Amino acid sequence: MPPWKRLLGPAAALLLATAVGLTPTATAAPTAAVPAAAGPVTAGAAAAPAPRSGWNDWSCKPSAAHPRPVVLVHGTLGNAVDNWLGLAPYLVARGYCVYSLDYGQLPGVPFFHGLGPVDTSAGQLGAFVDRVLAATGASETDLVGHSQGGMMPRYYLKYLGGAAKVNALIGIAPSNRGTTLSGLTRLLPYFPGARELISSATPAFADQIAGSAFIEKLNEGGDTVPGVRYTVIATRYDQVVTPYRSQFLTGPDVRNVVVQDLCALDASEHVAIGLFDRIAHHEVANALDPARATTTNCASVFE
Repeated sequence: MPPWKRLLGPAAALLLATAVGLTPTATAAPTAAVPAAAGPVTAGAAAAPAPRSGWNDWSCKPSAAHPRPVVLVHGTLGNAVDNWLGLAPYLVARGYCVYSLDYGQLPGVPFFHGLGPVDTSAGQLGAFVDRVLAATGASETDLVGHSQGGMMPRYYLKYLGGAAKVNALIGIAPSNRGTTLSGLTRLLPYFPGARELISSATPAFADQIAGSAFIEKLNEGGDTVPGVRYTVIATRYDQVVTPYRSQFLTGPDVRNVVVQDLCALDASEHVAIGLFDRIAHHEVANALDPARATTTNCASVFE
């Protein structure tokens, strides 16, 4: 991800919501092409073209060692390529069939995705998972998501039948209980019309505010569904999904981990933990293949 994009923090998110609301939306955002062999394209849920690093290779067949394809789910303001320039090659090098999608596109907003209503994005994820399973011949997939991408799949699992098609969900800094955006959302009542503007212009922002109707629905009746393993990988220095412990899940077959408990030197914040944190990457690999898990520590950055 370009350095300028890493500067997008909580304040920038609110400013973008305002800008989108004031921008004409006559032109639809482009979506990346999908090879014909992948099957018909579902509107709005497109895969990135296969990069040189080997992910989104629709001819890939899972091995006996790694029988489930991995689907990477980007975060708010992310896309299928930028969010995964670190983790996707890391997993491909370890023998996984890896796929990523764009979801939550808004008309007239290129490159920055994950902005549409989260429940609609969950439907896009479901259609993409179906295509991955059809292409690979696998019966289940594993999901790895960053930020919104670690939370949104829970709606797919809970309400859209995804539990039958998913073995594990690994969330990196996921917005499981919404966020206060380091306290910025508490300022919304002081700006008349701000909440309504955010909701209409960038619905995913509104859905991820702590206490929103979407977050309440997502978490009612329990955090997990039977048959799926859950892992949450968080950082104490998260300034976007706050407080960081709100990312944790409760329930059977859940593991919550803080990267600083594994390596005290890890200074990653919300963006870095999803982009290039090798401590987090090592924990993702462990969660994908717990039978072959190895200890994660500061030396894991060299693996």
